[in-house]
Amino acid sequence: MKRLPERPGSFLGSLNCAIEGVLWAVKTQRHMLVHLLAAVAVLLIALMLRLTLLEFALLALAIILVLFAELINTALEVVVDLVSPDYHPLARRAKDVAAGAVLVASVGALIMGYLALARFFFPPQLPDSPGFLRTTGNLAMVAAVLVVLLVVLVKARVGHGSPLHGGMPSGHAGVACSIATSLAFAAPSLPVLLLGWLLALLVAQSRVLLGVHNYTEVVAGSLLGTGVTLAVHLLFR
Repeated sequence: MKRLPERPGSFLGSLNCAIEGVLWAVKTQRHMLVHLLAAVAVLLIALMLRLTLLEFALLALAIILVLFAELINTALEVVVDLVSPDYHPLARRAKDVAAGAVLVASVGALIMGYLALARFFFPPQLPDSPGFLRTTGNLAMVAAVLVVLLVVLVKARVGHGSPLHGGMPSGHAGVACSIATSLAFAAPSLPVLLLGWLLALLVAQSRVLLGVHNYTEVVAGSLLGTGVTLAVHLLFR
């Protein structure tokens, strides 16, 4: 009879198991290796830029968040494959949700990285001012994120189409119109503004021509993107 492996009985034994788990994930999971290499690059860049303690802490937290989510995703995939080696819809959903956790963590890491490095892209005193988050560029990004979140909520409610293909409303049209609307508040020249809206219309039209959306879904997405962005800029600018 095969003897089952014993649980580690000491702290060092548990620590060794944890390290082995991380090493196995790095060896077998390509995404984990990519995240780890990106973390090394970010830390080296942070040292070269001479970040403050708070800025470095934000970057470190972002790195930890992504690596933690990727480890949990890997562990859940292994357990799902063990319990359900054959295809099962619920097994697929479990893996999709775990991958979604990594995606959310990655987006959060990008936001924290942007905040940590903000002083390198703006005038020296602006990032520390109370109105920094209400600048036109930041409001444009907040509006675009809100549009994406609302599109996801509506698609989840309607239950038709996939996140990047079809369904009500069109997320591509919504984000394109959100960006075009934010351009108006950035006070560009009239030709730039017109080109921005022309690009948004081309994006919306392409969704119909490709057969991904119908005109109703595209119009709904365009109105959502434009309306939300207008509200964000007018209320918080």
